[in-house]
Amino acid sequence: MQNSRDLDQSIKHFERVLDLCPVDHAYHPAALFNLATVKFISCQAEGRYLDLDIPISLFQDALDLRPTGHPDRPVTQLHLAIALLSRFAKRGYDPQSLDEVISLHYDALGYYNAMHACRGQLLGNLSTMLITRFNRRGNVEDMDQAITLAREVLALCPVSHTDRPMSLNNLSNELSTRFAHQGNAEDLDQAIALQREALALHPVGHTDQSKSLNNLAAQLSTRFAHRGNAEDLDQAIALQREALALHPVGHTDRSTSLNNLANELSIRFSHRGNAEDLDQAIALCREALALCPVGHTDRSMSLNNLANKLSIRFSHRGNAEDLDQAIALQRETLALHPVGHTGRSSSLNNLAGRLSTRFDHRGNAEDLDQAIALCREALALHPVGHTNRSASLNNLSSQLSTRFDHRGNVEDLDQAIALCREALALRPVGHTDRSSSLNDLATRLSTRFAHRGNAEYLDQAIALCREALALCPVGHTDRSSSLNNLAGRLSTRFDHRSNAEDLDQAIALLREALALNPVGHTDRSSSLNNLAAQLSTRFDHRGNTEDLNESRENLCCALTLLTQHDPRRLKVHGLLATVYLSFHRSGLDGTGGPGEDTDLNVAMCHSKEAAHFVPGGLLPRLRASLRWVRHADQHRHGTELEAYGTSMQLMDAYMSATASVSSRHRAMQDFPRTLAVNAASCALRSGDVCRAVELLEQGRTIIWTQMTRLRTPLDILQTHSDHAAALMKRFRDLSSLLDRPPASHADGTQSVDVEAEDTRYRRLVEDWNGVVEEIRKIEGFSRFLLPPIFADLQEAARDGPIILLVASKSSCDAIIITHTRPPTSIQLPTNFEKLMTLVLELRDAIGKDASPKGHQIALIKALRKVWDDVVRPVVENLGGFAPRGSRIWWCPTSLFNFLPLHAAGEYKANGKSVSQQYISSYTPSLTALMRARRSHDRSPSVPFAAIGQNLPAGASFTLDGVEPELDLVRSLLPPPPTVSFTKITSVDATKSRALCTLQDNTWLHFACHGTQNYTDPFNSAFLMRDQPLSLLDITQMDLSRHEFAFLSACETAVGDFATPDEVIHLAAGLQFAGVKSVVGTLWKVSDSTVKRLVEAFYKNLCGDRKMNSRRAAHALHKAVFSLVHDEEMPIPLDQRIVFIHIGA
Repeated sequence: MQNSRDLDQSIKHFERVLDLCPVDHAYHPAALFNLATVKFISCQAEGRYLDLDIPISLFQDALDLRPTGHPDRPVTQLHLAIALLSRFAKRGYDPQSLDEVISLHYDALGYYNAMHACRGQLLGNLSTMLITRFNRRGNVEDMDQAITLAREVLALCPVSHTDRPMSLNNLSNELSTRFAHQGNAEDLDQAIALQREALALHPVGHTDQSKSLNNLAAQLSTRFAHRGNAEDLDQAIALQREALALHPVGHTDRSTSLNNLANELSIRFSHRGNAEDLDQAIALCREALALCPVGHTDRSMSLNNLANKLSIRFSHRGNAEDLDQAIALQRETLALHPVGHTGRSSSLNNLAGRLSTRFDHRGNAEDLDQAIALCREALALHPVGHTNRSASLNNLSSQLSTRFDHRGNVEDLDQAIALCREALALRPVGHTDRSSSLNDLATRLSTRFAHRGNAEYLDQAIALCREALALCPVGHTDRSSSLNNLAGRLSTRFDHRSNAEDLDQAIALLREALALNPVGHTDRSSSLNNLAAQLSTRFDHRGNTEDLNESRENLCCALTLLTQHDPRRLKVHGLLATVYLSFHRSGLDGTGGPGEDTDLNVAMCHSKEAAHFVPGGLLPRLRASLRWVRHADQHRHGTELEAYGTSMQLMDAYMSATASVSSRHRAMQDFPRTLAVNAASCALRSGDVCRAVELLEQGRTIIWTQMTRLRTPLDILQTHSDHAAALMKRFRDLSSLLDRPPASHADGTQSVDVEAEDTRYRRLVEDWNGVVEEIRKIEGFSRFLLPPIFADLQEAARDGPIILLVASKSSCDAIIITHTRPPTSIQLPTNFEKLMTLVLELRDAIGKDASPKGHQIALIKALRKVWDDVVRPVVENLGGFAPRGSRIWWCPTSLFNFLPLHAAGEYKANGKSVSQQYISSYTPSLTALMRARRSHDRSPSVPFAAIGQNLPAGASFTLDGVEPELDLVRSLLPPPPTVSFTKITSVDATKSRALCTLQDNTWLHFACHGTQNYTDPFNSAFLMRDQPLSLLDITQMDLSRHEFAFLSACETAVGDFATPDEVIHLAAGLQFAGVKSVVGTLWKVSDSTVKRLVEAFYKNLCGDRKMNSRRAAHALHKAVFSLVHDEEMPIPLDQRIVFIHIGA
């Protein structure tokens, strides 16, 4: 307090002096200088760094009044430089300020010869500033000049000089920086020698000993990373332990020493695989973090260190909690580095890396998209000239390449390659990271070759890998990875050109890589795995039994080296399955066991192990299960049905972890579209028809199932018990939160809100799963939200038989489900290829060759095929339990989704047709039909809304029939109070108004343009005046009390060819949202057809002034019948059959 008052008093005196010395006074510059000096000291003493502008301005004024040659100019320049340096250090990078500081130091230096006491300080400051500028702009001249200056400083501090240790340390650090950018081993060796001398000048008891211990340890660790001498690493750890001992509990630097030792132990774990090192590193990091509470300046560093160690442990043990915790820690770190913070870019990259790892194990597309957005922001913080730009370029390139692998967008791959090329250009010959950039570019080019087939890309990739390997000579720590990379490229070239030399060379490289990873090395199992894969490939081409035996032995050895929870076990099991399949196919004995199928059984066992290995990650397990399916199907193995069941269970779990509906659909396209139907065919081959039905219900309409789970009614739990009621409330609350659409973020969003939203969703999923498990423990709820069993599904046939149509590559079948009898399966007289041809013929026939009487020859021919190959065998089998004129429900799968089954017939005089005998409806799934039959209390007055739009946004013409159609509907409905009618059209029919009307009315009639988006079917839409009312908008509504919807728009019941069994179209969307009964269209419909059919439909539906949605199918059937038999006004056949009924 006394010192502060003295400073304040001094400032007042100097301000008084300045007032007494006007601008033209001889002592005015001295008064400015003195006042600036005392104000600068005050700012430093009290930490008021924002006030530094005041003394800097005063120093500048004083300097302006002391021109070149003035005896006091040097000292003024020196003080101004120091003040600017202080401001720079506290406020961060400002190019203009940095250049000014350097320039002032150079100017001041000219006034102080080698003997002057201030010269050493000036040289040291200038050297530091030049290194800072080099780190920002990458000008090598700055770095070299900084080292030259640091050498001069050291020369001014001979042995016994008090500043010699500091000068040794500064020169060592700058040499280390140059080594990191140019790779000259002499720089690093010299840096270590300087640090050893500095440490010798700080013996036991010296206050700076711990700092010297830490600096020397860091340099030794760097040398270990580049030369692999284990002694360097062990010595670095010993030094860090000694430094930690000097920082006991309570010492302000203890957290730093804890983190430093943890980092070295983590490095040793990576090279020797001793789990104790990693666990000790994590314990040290946790202690360090505890010493850095919220608000501590080192908290972000401690958060990042702990996150890094947890991520490493996850990669070796597969505990998902470690990875999730690492991401949470990285998120907190990023929050501590807001926009403008110098550490933000590294925090962005670190979080992106963790999210990318989680994507690899769980497959959630949001993780990958978010990682890319974070990398883009990090790159934007490293403009051209920034020394860290190359690393950011590589990080973004890696994420884009991963996204290309999963989505196939060529722009991602092209951009990834361009980024890699730019990064490589920033790492010229001599740069320590050049080998890494060479390998990265080689990997991207190899990927491009795989997708475009241009051999030049692969040859270029191999050339890059060879250059990278040459930069990693024997003893280099990265040599093993470079050997593996080159071997991988050569193996790829062998696959495409069959040049035996490539494969032999790949194996030789992998043998060398294995030798560099001796017993105890954490990467030995991976090296064994890689070598085993290539040996297996060589066996497949040459048949040398020794190769196959060695491959198996390597894999078995790899398995024994991995802990029971190491995620890499999954890959080893998968390769072992491949090897044992090779033994089986070649007739060799790989197990020594009895029976010719022993090897096949072992192969399937390993496939099963891979699919069930939880630490391996959800997405890798799903892929492993699909390989199991493929092999079991190929060999008709007894585990085939189990493999299908496992795959669909994993698919369901994988999809539930994906937040947005669109990303679920995108994810579905990465997997076999016929998985469910192939599973059903497998069950049918084994004679288990009930299981076939269960598998179809479990494996189809997965996206809809995920959504409807969150809207499951649980009223019965309310009266069960207080605990059950509490669970019901918790389930509803969590379901409501999960059912909300996830927040959308633009690419490159610079906000932790993106990460927080994603983590929030995952935690909600975990909580929701926990509540579901608790509900299943309640009596009578053991199968709550589990895939339904056949006994439950049979209830869907209560009002009439359901025909499941199964189209797989092995067979095409129909399954007839009735309410009380066992299901019946019929093998249809067609196959997948014929069905594909038929679908294409139908598509071409629509709208063509219409005669005056409405006949269309090509369409008739196609509909006859539908009758002969699909519908007739079903109808012939329905006769025994479905009387003529009763209702039936079609539940098509795969290609059957694109056939107008309700219109099949012989189309000849007195010919048969399905419409003559039955009233056809469709349902996307059995569960959807059961849900549509749930009863709700009905209001005494039916709220009916007619929504029309004759001129939507972007339309070039008006739909003249919309207004008359809505007026016609109104005239045909019962008057109030039976029906409460609402109509919105024209300028009133906006998206928001339509959504409100849709929510408030339980009966609906749409008359507008409809579009089916085949690229993103959830963007299929009804076109309103301002914006489209999309399928995605509809799915986010609860329409569980809605009765009926008539969709008088084009293509409202057309599915997506990419994922046909997801049944994604507007009509299905309304039904899954809760509407019990829907009438939609299969293709484009004309205004004249709409007018006539709407009139006939509503007359049949409510001609007796009663409103009952269960009549919709009958009403549509009769309306179409009347159009068919109207000889005065015939309409084309494709318009007679365009409307279908979906639901109850």
